[in-house]
Amino acid sequence: MKMHCSITGMATLCLAVALLVGCSSSPKVTFYTLNVAATNEAPAPALHSVAIGSITLPDLLDRPQLVVRRSANRVDILESHRWAESLKSEIPRIIAADLSILLKPARVSTYPQNAGLEADYRVLLDIQRFEMTVGEGVSLEALWSVRSSNGGVPKTGRTVVSEPASAVGYDALVAAQSRALAVVSHDLAQALREVTQAAQ
Repeated sequence: MKMHCSITGMATLCLAVALLVGCSSSPKVTFYTLNVAATNEAPAPALHSVAIGSITLPDLLDRPQLVVRRSANRVDILESHRWAESLKSEIPRIIAADLSILLKPARVSTYPQNAGLEADYRVLLDIQRFEMTVGEGVSLEALWSVRSSNGGVPKTGRTVVSEPASAVGYDALVAAQSRALAVVSHDLAQALREVTQAAQ
């Protein structure tokens, strides 16, 4: 009887140790954020406020994991490399921060802030492609529109960017994504200046 209990106890102890080892060897999750990459430019004439509306994003990218393209027909969804916040929230915030630099001193906000309803201009953004490719860099394609709060025909455009990664690794790919978004912000800033000048 004692031997049976001893064997049972040893088996239980071994199982507990195995579970602890298994838990401790779980892969560490790394979290990433985009960063502001725009640089100062000339102030926009008579442009006081801009609001960045909700964006649209491909379903493939609307997830917490980083998605990298390996080939024309293969992508990897990286469970241990994740966004610190939803891209649908982070991209408008980064665009707004970029535009705050490019259109200084204009006030730039994102929906659903109250300022969005009172802004001089509203920006809508449709991200159609925003891919990271291992060993290459980032490809971005975005359709956008700028509309005055006074109505009228919106100014629309399309930005296509290929931004190489400056180094190997996912950090470099995320940094390339930030630089690609800065190009979109630059095109939006130019469109906002043109719309503002046309309205004067």
